[in-house]
Amino acid sequence: MQPENADMVVAETTDALLRQTAIWRKEGLTWALVPTMGALHAGHLSLVDLAKDKADRVIVSIFVNPAQFAPGEDLEAYPRDLPGDLDKLRAAGASLVFA
Repeated sequence: MQPENADMVVAETTDALLRQTAIWRKEGLTWALVPTMGALHAGHLSLVDLAKDKADRVIVSIFVNPAQFAPGEDLEAYPRDLPGDLDKLRAAGASLVFA
């Protein structure tokens, strides 16, 4: 993994995400998206590494999608650790997290 990325942006709204990608677009930069539901592990981080090889910036989304849970499955029990996920993504060199 690359050194910690203290400049990683955390966007909590679509507007914040669009503002940042507009800046990158004006700079002529490309970006790749790694969509996740959080609870990040080595597999997710390997996708961040792959995305870094393919684009100038890496966006990781963290969204626990209720539509992915069948009736009777416990959406509320799905593991959530946003601070821990952000630490892992900073260390992995992600550019922006949309959470």
